[in-house]
This record gives sequence, structure tokens and C-alpha cells, in this order.
Amino acid sequence: MPLMDHWDDMLDCEGLLCPLPVLRARKRLMTLAPGTVLAVRTTDRMALIDLPHFCSESGHAYLGARAEGAATLHLIRHSEKPGT
Repeated sequence: MPLMDHWDDMLDCEGLLCPLPVLRARKRLMTLAPGTVLAVRTTDRMALIDLPHFCSESGHAYLGARAEGAATLHLIRHSEKPGT
């Protein structure tokens, strides 16, 4: 299944190293409504491990990633669970 071509909000974390992409994604997700899709652009290769793990631990849905030039685009759907 191909990665979605639309999202509700974008977070640019290019140039940031672990753990900053996860911390910024967590902070942004706290401001978004449940069901919202957040796109996170990263250049740190560890984000391919860290963001899916964060989603697994916090209950958010990791929708996948794709390369976009030197960056990687990750999509996360905000959990429907309250408090996540």
C-alpha cells in the first residue's frame, strides 16, 4: 500500500538528530485532534527506528515513510485514545 499523499500538518525536523524528531513530533501531536495525520520530515536515519517505536509505545498509528531526496517523510495518525 503506497504512503498517503495528504496530511493535516507538517513538522520539519531536517537536520535534527535523535531524540529531537521524536520529541518535537510528540509535542506537535499533543496539539492536534485525534485522527489528524502529521507528516514529519527528517534527515536523521535513526528516525526510521525511533518514530515507529514512539508510535508503538504511545498508541499513535505509524503510517509509513518514504524517501524525498535527502529527507524521509514519515506519516503518523494521532491516536483516538484520550491523553496520548
